[in-house]
Amino acid sequence: MKQIRWTVHAERNLMVREIDRSEVERTVVSPEFVVPSIEGKDIYMRRYFDAVLQKRMLLRVVVKKTGREKIIITVYKTSHISRHLRGLT
Repeated sequence: MKQIRWTVHAERNLMVREIDRSEVERTVVSPEFVVPSIEGKDIYMRRYFDAVLQKRMLLRVVVKKTGREKIIITVYKTSHISRHLRGLT
């Protein structure tokens, strides 16, 4: 398995957006969906129950893969699950 590395931006998003680090790591290791993004990045997605908001959310993690690691560029959660999963389920 490739090593996971966090950017400063992604680390900051954890606090600002109140996202549990373990949920992000779980998404990167076992995503429900992976879709290509721009500039060789992929968006890893997984539905989960958010303890802070007390509702079902979609976690989106932008990842850039190299030969040795997966670099987490940014992370955010959204309640617009069907919008982001349209055509994937």
